[in-house]
Amino acid sequence: MSSVTVSIEQAESLARRVLTRHATAESNAACVARALLAAEIDGQKGHGLSRLPSYAAQSASGKVDGHAVPTLEAVAPAAVRIDARDGFAYPALALAVETLIDRVGVTGIAAAGVHRSHHFGQAGYHVEQLAAAGLIGLLFGNSPKAIAPWGGTAGVFGTNPVAFAAPRRSAPPLVIDLSLSKVARGKVMVAAKQGDPIPEGWALDSAGRPTTDAGAALQGTMLPMGDAKGAVLVLMVEILAAALTGARFGFEASSFFTAEGEPPAVGQFLIAIDPDVFSGAAFSDRLEALIGAILSQDGTRLPGARRSALRAAAARDGLEVPGALYEELTALSASA
Repeated sequence: MSSVTVSIEQAESLARRVLTRHATAESNAACVARALLAAEIDGQKGHGLSRLPSYAAQSASGKVDGHAVPTLEAVAPAAVRIDARDGFAYPALALAVETLIDRVGVTGIAAAGVHRSHHFGQAGYHVEQLAAAGLIGLLFGNSPKAIAPWGGTAGVFGTNPVAFAAPRRSAPPLVIDLSLSKVARGKVMVAAKQGDPIPEGWALDSAGRPTTDAGAALQGTMLPMGDAKGAVLVLMVEILAAALTGARFGFEASSFFTAEGEPPAVGQFLIAIDPDVFSGAAFSDRLEALIGAILSQDGTRLPGARRSALRAAAARDGLEVPGALYEELTALSASA
């Protein structure tokens, strides 16, 4: 079968069953499933249901501790340190979001560093929750090596996603979510799994040559967005997400995709800001003025503009899941 249409509720239930069948606590499985479904709905399929087979394998092997409960240390009034305890990143980031929402009301700005963490999926998912609470959110994360230093051929940095979200007046939050490679590595993973080529300019093979072979790209390196300038941004995020949090660097971390090896133990750094504290309560007016200037020009749109339409379509019509993936997940949901 080419694809299967399932409701959001059916897909989330299937995701939970896959995880709980593979050494994951129910509460953690529910947290992970919600995040993966959010990515799937928003069209970020490389961070969606396609991740479940590798997640299940890693939890079953013990590379990820599916029963881990993150712990929090308050290191300063506006700063917390969270240990994901080699579990899935989502429960740790949920704890970070909840804690920062509470603390920023007193301090105006607050930050959380997460270490011993894992793949954190669609970065915008986490900061959008801060924006829904009226806050600006910034999130930086590192990942296993995929990008070489500019001029080099061996991976040192991950694709190192960055996300930003801001609340809007009478509109969904403005959410910006991007990988610092020219394309998210998850899209290359999906292409490799489906046997599809990738566009030119996305990646290099292990010898440093341009490639359109997704499998060769996964063995080589991704190209940074913006070339040399993008490579500098990748370095900045590596410092914020790993050096600052005490996590492993990309070149030290094991794969997010395989069940072998030690836990990746990467990091994330999350910042929450009360916009009214810094703007004298003028933030909403100023943001809407900026957005108005952007949208007054023909051919422009805001980042993430199609998100609302995708969410409405998924709620109305359900989700189309590739047939092979659906069969794999169904089998995993029934196996121990």
